[in-house]
Amino acid sequence: MPRLFTGWPVQALDVLHKLDGVPTTQVREHNRRDRERLVRAPMVALLSDLADADARYADFSVWHFAKDPFWWQHQGAVVRMARNVEIGLRFDLDGLHVKGAWHYPDPGQVRQFRSAVAEDDSGAELVEILAALPERFEVSGDVMKRGPREYPPDHPRADLLRYRSLVATRPVHPEEAVHSAAAVDQVLEVARELDALLGWLARHVVIPAPRPPR
Repeated sequence: MPRLFTGWPVQALDVLHKLDGVPTTQVREHNRRDRERLVRAPMVALLSDLADADARYADFSVWHFAKDPFWWQHQGAVVRMARNVEIGLRFDLDGLHVKGAWHYPDPGQVRQFRSAVAEDDSGAELVEILAALPERFEVSGDVMKRGPREYPPDHPRADLLRYRSLVATRPVHPEEAVHSAAAVDQVLEVARELDALLGWLARHVVIPAPRPPR
């Protein structure tokens, strides 16, 4: 199947330069059509190609502009892998970044995460997964200053127990790939690198829906 995504044209960067800083409403509206055509539409095409390449990536959304200038300056999109477990994409003047994320947790998900981190088998598995990520990834999240009180401060994974969200991000390389269809393969490569982490999160953090009564 031929791919829809042919790359972000260099004119997309011109549009984003015009929206840099604190653009007025007039500036934003003047560039709305060009931004839709040159910035947002290629992201839609890229996500469609990802879904065609792997059915797991079929549940995606590409953000609109909203009122905040940030959303005009950064084109975001997500691929939903499980409840609050996502692949996120962001295209802006710094290029294309891809992340694997568990964030904005539902009530109980943080407890699920900590329980899995504390358990020897699943906790050690997560440590190995994070250690195996290529160096280009930056791992971050919402981290408490102190560990949760229900676990001893000398727990072997005390640092991980402080996390209330977990995000691994890296840029797409080479940077020039964003201007060609090659970006699809580059994003698929990043998704493969994130597969073990996202799979762990989907297994251990997502709370199963209650069974309907018989």
